[in-house]
Amino acid sequence: MILRKGAVALLAAVALSSGVAAAQDWEEPTERDVANAGLGAGRRTAIVCASERVGPAVVTVSILKTRLVQGRVSPRQDDFFWPFFRGFRRRFLQRVESLGSGLIVREEGIVVTNYHVVEGAQQITITLADGREYSAHYLGGSDVYDLAVLELEAEDDSLPVAPLGTSRDLLIGEWVIAIGNPFGYLLDDPQPTVTVGVVSAKARDVHVETERTTAIYKDMIQTDAAINPGNSGGALVNALGDVVGINTFIISKSGGSQGMGFAIPIDTVRRVVDEILEHGHVREVWVGVQVNDIPQALAESLELGSTDGVIVSSVDRGSPAEKAGIQARDVIRKIGRDTIRDLADARRALYGTLVGDELDFVVQRGNDPPVTRTLELVERGS
Repeated sequence: MILRKGAVALLAAVALSSGVAAAQDWEEPTERDVANAGLGAGRRTAIVCASERVGPAVVTVSILKTRLVQGRVSPRQDDFFWPFFRGFRRRFLQRVESLGSGLIVREEGIVVTNYHVVEGAQQITITLADGREYSAHYLGGSDVYDLAVLELEAEDDSLPVAPLGTSRDLLIGEWVIAIGNPFGYLLDDPQPTVTVGVVSAKARDVHVETERTTAIYKDMIQTDAAINPGNSGGALVNALGDVVGINTFIISKSGGSQGMGFAIPIDTVRRVVDEILEHGHVREVWVGVQVNDIPQALAESLELGSTDGVIVSSVDRGSPAEKAGIQARDVIRKIGRDTIRDLADARRALYGTLVGDELDFVVQRGNDPPVTRTLELVERGS
């Protein structure tokens, strides 16, 4: 029988690490033993290692809240008052429970999740993968960024912390792992679920126009890793075991995963979390201009050439815009790297900017060539 030295050494090492005395119990490995040893070593892939590294820090977020609903009063038909109250409507409070996912990002028990997961919560409970359960309180959040920060009441307990990477160097096509608690209400198990896919695209701007949300989803990571209800707030992890995003929503006709999931880049998450921990909220930036869409008639009268952009109707005194030299009737063509076509574009262009950032505005005055004005953003009301 011919055996490779490396395989024999591997099997011997396994035997010794298991407390087996090589001198007494050693048996010459068979070819099948060698093959199985090689396969066993191959099973521990980068995906397995990444899941083991991040999984313990992914938590289940259980929410309890009440909502006001309206329904019909339905007394028993044999009740004397039934004819009088038949069809009568009343309002009452209904208890609602929901589940999502979250991620421990600091050892003192700081958890990040999606804002829509905890919005309106009156009671928040966090369950770790190892079964430990803690109450949590809401530190702050942003409906625009769809991010919220919680703090566990864990006292001196040792908590697992997720290693945060960067989303700047993501590669389209690289492996990513979605870790969270989809359909957690059906599974009596705190262990998170792992699904695998690739980065399908990056820097995606997704327009979600509903009355239920004011969130802006810009520069999102798109992945085909399966994301389902309950995954919101969980981790998107690269093959190195670093968190690169927070899973947020899917685009689906059925409500289930159809290969179009989206995650907030971790670089954005870091900035928002730091802002909330330092100031208690995401401070609203102030530019100091009032702008409007450009109707066709106005574009023709001012000889603008097109209706693209927004026109400045007024500039606030002492504002960053005034200090940068922006004036009424200037047309804003570009903000940062975003080309501006209308008011919606202008609003989305400010996404991701925080107090203290510098932002370039490309503006045009009359028939003059466009010029760049650099604004230093300050807090509204400062």
